[in-house]
Amino acid sequence: MARAFACLLGTLALLRGIHAIGQDTCTTFKSSSNTFAVVNNKKASPILISPDEWPGVQLAAADFQADIQRVTSVKPSLTNFTVASTPTDSLANSSSPADASSSKPPTSAPIIIGTLGKSSLIDQVVKSAKIDVSSIEGKWESFITRVVSNPLPGVASAYVIIGADKRGTIFALYDHSEQFGVSPWYWWADVPTTTQSNIFVTNSGCSHGSPSVKYRGIFLNDEQPALQNWAAEKFTNGTGAQFTGSPFNHLFYTKLFELILRMKGNYLWPAIWGSAFAIDDPQNQPLADYYGVVMGTSHQEPMMRSTPNEFNIFGKGPWDYTTNADNINEYWLEGAERARPFESVYTIGMRGFGDLPLSETTNIALLQSVIANQTEILQKVYNETDVSDIPQIWALYKEVEGYYDDGMRVPDYVTLLWSDDNWGNIRRYPTLSERNRTGGAGVYYHVGDPRDYKWITIQQQMSLAIQRQADRLWILNVGDLKPYERETEFFLSYGWNSTRWTPAKVQTFVSQWATREFDLSQKDTATVTGIIGNLTRFNARRKPELLNGTTYSLINYREADNVLADWATLEAASTAIYNSLSTAMKPAFFQLVHHPVIASNNVAKMLVAAGQNNLRASQARLSTNQLADTVEQLFEKDFDIETQYHTLLNAKNLAGKWDHMMDQTHLGYFYWQQPMTNSMPLISRVQSKKNALAGVMRIVPEGTLGAWPGDNPNQCAQGYSCPPPSVTLDNFSPIADRYFDVGAGGPTPFTFTATSNVTWIKLTPAKGSISPTSPEQRVIASITDWSKLSAGSNAAQITFTATAAGQAALVVPVMFFAVKNTPPSGFKGFIEGTGVISIEAAHATRKTTVQGISWTELPGLGRTLSAVTPMPLGDVNFTAGAGPTLEYDFVNFNNQAGGNVTVIVHLSPSLNANTDQQPLAYSVQIDSQAPVKVVPVGSEIPGGLPDGWDSNDGWVANSIITTPTSFSGVNPGAHTLKISMMEPAVVIQKIVIDTGGLQPSYLGPPESILI
Repeated sequence: MARAFACLLGTLALLRGIHAIGQDTCTTFKSSSNTFAVVNNKKASPILISPDEWPGVQLAAADFQADIQRVTSVKPSLTNFTVASTPTDSLANSSSPADASSSKPPTSAPIIIGTLGKSSLIDQVVKSAKIDVSSIEGKWESFITRVVSNPLPGVASAYVIIGADKRGTIFALYDHSEQFGVSPWYWWADVPTTTQSNIFVTNSGCSHGSPSVKYRGIFLNDEQPALQNWAAEKFTNGTGAQFTGSPFNHLFYTKLFELILRMKGNYLWPAIWGSAFAIDDPQNQPLADYYGVVMGTSHQEPMMRSTPNEFNIFGKGPWDYTTNADNINEYWLEGAERARPFESVYTIGMRGFGDLPLSETTNIALLQSVIANQTEILQKVYNETDVSDIPQIWALYKEVEGYYDDGMRVPDYVTLLWSDDNWGNIRRYPTLSERNRTGGAGVYYHVGDPRDYKWITIQQQMSLAIQRQADRLWILNVGDLKPYERETEFFLSYGWNSTRWTPAKVQTFVSQWATREFDLSQKDTATVTGIIGNLTRFNARRKPELLNGTTYSLINYREADNVLADWATLEAASTAIYNSLSTAMKPAFFQLVHHPVIASNNVAKMLVAAGQNNLRASQARLSTNQLADTVEQLFEKDFDIETQYHTLLNAKNLAGKWDHMMDQTHLGYFYWQQPMTNSMPLISRVQSKKNALAGVMRIVPEGTLGAWPGDNPNQCAQGYSCPPPSVTLDNFSPIADRYFDVGAGGPTPFTFTATSNVTWIKLTPAKGSISPTSPEQRVIASITDWSKLSAGSNAAQITFTATAAGQAALVVPVMFFAVKNTPPSGFKGFIEGTGVISIEAAHATRKTTVQGISWTELPGLGRTLSAVTPMPLGDVNFTAGAGPTLEYDFVNFNNQAGGNVTVIVHLSPSLNANTDQQPLAYSVQIDSQAPVKVVPVGSEIPGGLPDGWDSNDGWVANSIITTPTSFSGVNPGAHTLKISMMEPAVVIQKIVIDTGGLQPSYLGPPESILI
């Protein structure tokens, strides 16, 4: 993987466009005969813009000017330029940020900026230079750039930047700024600008057609306490807005508008809880339009009003359309009149206060009358009978989708905004019959709480949205915005140009992002790419709010130990990069990479330690107390990590730039709502001065909750008079040894020995000392030479003997069984180990292609490795066994009665987005047995969710759907498992074949040995 990233980065370096993500580059930092100098030898080309240009373009041009200066320390001039034939009074434009106005040709080749049909300057240039603009004319948010000859009288050549519309020009400018070396996150994440002595652009320039998704936006949500407290400190004097107390004024929003536009977004749902965008600051709404950001309101806020906040202030009567329709209509009318001068997308329909369903008496007829009256309001406000050109969305969120399923319809020109399940799984995409609606469809997607961290998950779900033509409007719930910088940018980038981010290329997003943000070497970029990939994988296995001390098995497959080891490796890698960076670069790296790594690792360590603490208490082990201390220390460290974030960029003893941004409580969830304070997980202690009743030594073999000697309910069913423990290991187990924990049962020190009655077992260490300060020792039992063992089961006894001063020796025997299996001669495939065959889905022995569709790996999407899904996406389906097929050769040894085995397929969470009438499905087959159709997700009531989705242990919380299928007649020997596509969009991560030895765990057993 590292070599692949290095090759990729080497290619990017050759292109010299390594500062920009996902676009064709037209920037270089070396002069040639095919380049135009933006800055060369400390001289900058002048920038010309027309005084009649859009204000938002003029603002972006000023940013473009400032960005050039950031990169080179040379500030170009920015002039309101008027062609001589244009009336001179057009020079008057008090809102323009230009340095000066002129109609005199510049003395050096200029950069000319403008929008077709708006800028008199650019229209003249197009005419004079005979520029072919047919590729962008009339196209939404498109642009072209190039060097042209004789664009104006007295000007021999110029680099022209032409937008088809306002945002086309804006995006062209910010695209260049990013290529020059200015990150979109230069302010919001303190990413230092990459400096250069010179900047050149290619004569052929850059271009971009209409984006894949028309409206691409973000939604600030659940913004209290973090974002709201931060904004109050940074943008107000502490009082907030007159009516709401909200701190989200124009000083805050203009920072956000610029960020959205730099990321090629164009749409915003503003902060909602305790805020009201249009009244919190009267400059908010006009400035959004001035900048070029389209405003909307959330799924629960109709007609451009912040409901319920505004209705509580200005509304009359109850929010009940059956009894108070006239007052509610008047309220909506005022919202539409207020929004009319500005570019907006209207949310229509109606929900209850506080993002709740309307009353149970709500019916489709009532809601249809609501929308009919909202249509009349728009007709009145816009003085138009036909309001189909006014962008409108109907958010099919939760119970509202149920109204649609029950037959409710809206005008064809209204965009149907399909939603996910708040966990990143889209509930529905347009069917074939729904894709010809003039209003099209869109998606409302969450990365907020509970959190979906994975840009790869976003790609998988949103690629389906593109294929199913849900591409009119995408809105992403980003919570407090930070710390979701990277995911937010990927979402908007994917909507800007979905063709860039195929499954094969999506992994390169992070490598390009790391290069742009941190100016790393190829080696370090590959390291950071791996850090981000594992960070997102580890956190996406189960959302941090739902983790507890027993999420990962404390006894099976060394799962919890391996999880902690992986986190430790990740933190070490991140720390090494962080320590190597310059002082200027560290704040950005801390925010974007290092903080989530160290904070997540700390939480994982604390929770696993709490689980181990409680387990050891039940096993009468003195180490219980050390683990209790560890939990307390890690709990307090959580606050220290938060404080480190809040004191970043601390200046003159003032609060750090991002003070409060990590105020969100996150420890101690006991229902869906955030806890009012962080609370430590429950811990236990044992009396440190009292020995366990059973003696000074505790023996705990791997794979058990029990402990010996003495009684423990986990030793055997009756819980007392249980036999000695036993451990089994076979020669194809992916974990090649077994351990025994030797622990203190109290304050008495002792020495121990571990001996075996056979020579083929090696014990490491074979002796040791246990004391209150060193209360545990792990002894590893391994096989010295499997070739010396007999076929089948080989029995041995391991004896642990404790010697303590003044006490008789304490002896604990353990039975050890080594099982030697032999696969068929010449077999190649996966081998059963300890009663299980575990296979990563991507590791198929063979696969077939049908109608051009084949199972394709999605690298990084998976709890343990990756996933596979049928590609290309389409509307094709197959009967059981007839579709594209994955084949896995395996050998089993266990001979259960009747050759019974269970095939458990682990799938990425998903819903029946093709409708319940065409649910997700695949088939599974062993050898020539009949294929079995598997439907992993059941049907749902309209607007509801399927069985198994919900609860703290539902499949969405577990981030996996497991589907068991039983087979008989699978006798010991070589076999082939076949998994075939039936419906598109099934995503398979892992396959486990249980031959009788599967043990409980969260991630499943490690992958079996492949020969």
